[in-house]
Parts: sequence; C-alpha cells; structure tokens
Amino acid sequence: MIKTVKKFKSVKASRLTSTIFSYITLGILSIIWLYPILWILLSAFRVEYRDGNLITTVVGNYIPKGLGLENFRILFENPTGNNPFIQWFINTLIVSLFTFILSTLFTLSVAYVMSKLRFPMRKKFLSIAIILGLFPGFMSMIAIYYILKAISLTGTLYALILVYSAGAGLGFYVAKGFFDIIPNSLMESARLDGATNSQIFTKIVLPLSKPIIIYTALLSFIGPWMDFIFAKVILGTNRQMYTVAVGLYEMMYGEQVSSSQFTVFAAGSVIVAIPIVTLFLSMQKYYVEGVTAGAVKG
Repeated sequence: MIKTVKKFKSVKASRLTSTIFSYITLGILSIIWLYPILWILLSAFRVEYRDGNLITTVVGNYIPKGLGLENFRILFENPTGNNPFIQWFINTLIVSLFTFILSTLFTLSVAYVMSKLRFPMRKKFLSIAIILGLFPGFMSMIAIYYILKAISLTGTLYALILVYSAGAGLGFYVAKGFFDIIPNSLMESARLDGATNSQIFTKIVLPLSKPIIIYTALLSFIGPWMDFIFAKVILGTNRQMYTVAVGLYEMMYGEQVSSSQFTVFAAGSVIVAIPIVTLFLSMQKYYVEGVTAGAVKG
C-alpha cells in the first residue's frame, strides 16, 4: 500500500513537472512569436521621431513617447506620389478575389473527381500529384515568366490571377480527404434518379462540404494576398501595378527609400494584416473542421 502511494505521488510529481515545463516553453515561444508583432504595432502608431534615423526610431526607443495616426495619414495621402498604397491594396484585392473564386472551383472540382469517380490512370495521377507537390512553386518561376512574356502578359494583374489559379487543382488532397467521408450511397441514389455528375457535385456534395469550402477559399485568398516572389517577378517596375507585398518591399528597399519610412511601412503592414485576421477569426471554426475532416482519409 505504501509503495502504491509513493508511486502515485511520484507519477503526480512527474506530471506536475512536465506541465510546468510545458507552460514555461509555451510562454517563451509566445514571447518570441509576439515580439515582432508588438514591434510592428508600436512602430505603426509611433509619432515622436521624424529625423530619418532608423536606429533611434525603432531600436533605441522601443516604447514610443507618443502614439497617433500620423503614419497612416502619410500612407494613405502619399504626399511624395511614390507609394500609392491605396492602389496597391486595390490591386491585391482584385487578384485575391478572382484567384479565390477560380482556385476554389478548380480545387474542389478536382477533389470530387479524384474522390468519387473511377477512371483509367487515376492512381498514377494521384502519385504524380504527390510528387509534384514536393517541389516548391518558385522552381517554375523562370519558365512561367518567359511563357507569360511570350504572350505579352507580364506586368499585368491578369498574369498573376492566371499563375495563382492555374496550378490550384494540384492542391486537392485535403478536399479529397473530406469528400472521401461523404457516403457513396448518396451519389448512387442520385444517379438512380437520373442526376448527372455536375448535379451531384453542385446539389449534393457542395451543400455537405461547407467546412472544406471555407478552408479552401481561405487558403486561395491568403496565398495571393501575401505572395511576394511571383508578384515581384511578373509585375516588373510599374509601381501602379504592384501588390501590397511588392509595394511595401519597394517602400523599404527600393531606389526611393529613406530610413524614416519604416514607421509608414509598419502602418501598411498593420493595414494588410487586418483582412486576414478578420477572415480567420470569423471562419476559424469551419477552418479547423476542414483541416481535421480532410485529414481523416487520403
């Protein structure tokens, strides 16, 4: 009995130690993760320095002596005419909206076909899709650029929409996993009633797939919104056509940059983050459901 009690206390102490260690680790990781976010927020609302000294402004005085909306005013008014942030924001919104519509349609369509239809070479296509997914997208950047240049699409938003949407169908695996858990008996009953594959997809599968639709739509919207590599290569040097990622980069590292622009850059970063944070907070429940359900079966 005494040994059992000692063993129980030992296990309890071990669990307590493990819990404390876990919380300490999570606390440290949280600080590391929140530090740059807090830095950007404080810099965005900082108003006390305008001497052009980046070190003094950002590092030497981490806690600002004054807070205000001056950086946001400069960002939107664009007094120099070199950084049309509103135009960048509109460009990014256009690309993201069209991409999210097309990419979601392509991804869900391919996922339905690979999940519920049987045809020759299906398994080989699944294997090829996995292999292609192992390679990062920017490996094809040079080839894509020259293809777009040959058809005179470089430097346009159409090119970005085409690039982001064209390969979206290969990211079908999570959606396929979700569709796999939808009973095949529903499709068979619909076919007996004379329904076509398109009718089954639109009237039976999609109404049952709200979590995976939202998950796919969020990823399709966020990708173009945050992408820098393809946008930088394809859009060229026309500042009016930039997306926010390229525009903010040029604001900090372009030819017409000054170190005092960091606080304005921080204000732009805060504005850019608002739509993404809002979408995630409002759709978090469905996003998690889509991830977990899509991982049940491949």
